[in-house]
Amino acid sequence: MEKNKALRVFAEEIRVETMKELAHLGFGHIGGCMSVVELLSVLYGKEMRIDPKNPKWAERDKLVMSKGHAGPAVYAALALKGYFPKEQLLTLNQAGTHLPSHCDRNLTVGVDMTTGSLGQGISTAIGLAMGDRMMGRNDSYTYLVLGDGECDEGQVWEGAAFAAHQMLDHLIAFVDWNKQQLDGACEDVLDLGDMVQKFRSFGWYTQKVDGHSVDAILEAIEKGKAQHEKPVMIILDTVKGKGCELAENTFPCHHIKFTAEQIAPSIEKAEAVLAAARKA
Repeated sequence: MEKNKALRVFAEEIRVETMKELAHLGFGHIGGCMSVVELLSVLYGKEMRIDPKNPKWAERDKLVMSKGHAGPAVYAALALKGYFPKEQLLTLNQAGTHLPSHCDRNLTVGVDMTTGSLGQGISTAIGLAMGDRMMGRNDSYTYLVLGDGECDEGQVWEGAAFAAHQMLDHLIAFVDWNKQQLDGACEDVLDLGDMVQKFRSFGWYTQKVDGHSVDAILEAIEKGKAQHEKPVMIILDTVKGKGCELAENTFPCHHIKFTAEQIAPSIEKAEAVLAAARKA
């Protein structure tokens, strides 16, 4: 059992609300949403300095969800934190919505950076981190989430080299290593080998942890913050579609269509897991 019960519960709440959000739409990037649920729980539930009543607070910590297709999970976390009414989640990707399928800072309250053109999020995250440094915001951190398939992009490695050169210790990044991308398994499409060793060789303070353990993620962040010379990279060992039976049993599950009847058993099971977490 994990020590941080509140974060475990929050993770399962994000998972359930994300599934309901996508179920109402009938399609979406459910696999990659499910694999970042625990990370979002840690960030929005404990680690990030944020104020839902003042979402543009200059001193806040910021999140760049570079794998912007995980936007629905981000929206669920934001709604649960009170940035906007939870009922708004059911407008996902519909005409006139403030919740597009990919993150958009101009539409969604609480989203810090528009993302979805894969590979580009690392550059904008570096810009945010450097901006905070220039403005003397020494308590502000920028958090970045990359997809493992996204790391096929050369811009990721240009950014990795630049961030290390600038010693951006207030940039904390994660790779959602769920081993799948749009066209199949990452090792079949473009095998990047040992991601820990790669980022370490680029000059990052690098760790690999269980991406579905809120305790492990929290501990890794704190270790990263304890050093002050390098940007931090945390490789999250995850399962694409984690906690959604329908997605976990579909390969690949980057983007899938489903009926309400098909996903209903998965939601029911996730709600049971949430209930058990609350009682634990």
